[in-house]
Amino acid sequence: MSQSAFDPFGEPVPAIDPSIAGGRASTWLKNAGTSVFWVLVVGIVLARAVYFEPGVFSFERAVAWAQGLFAAL
Repeated sequence: MSQSAFDPFGEPVPAIDPSIAGGRASTWLKNAGTSVFWVLVVGIVLARAVYFEPGVFSFERAVAWAQGLFAAL
């Protein structure tokens, strides 16, 4: 006899018959979602590398901006 499972509220969870559980569709959706995620990650990183301008993110500009902000306050 198998152990009964309970949800977080203490209600018993009915056992799922493995023959009716969606195996192929969920596996396909998981693989498709994972692939889309990593394609987006690679695309964003490559776009950032291609369009990166080194002078825009300089430390001196950040300090000057912070000083201007504190002067305005």
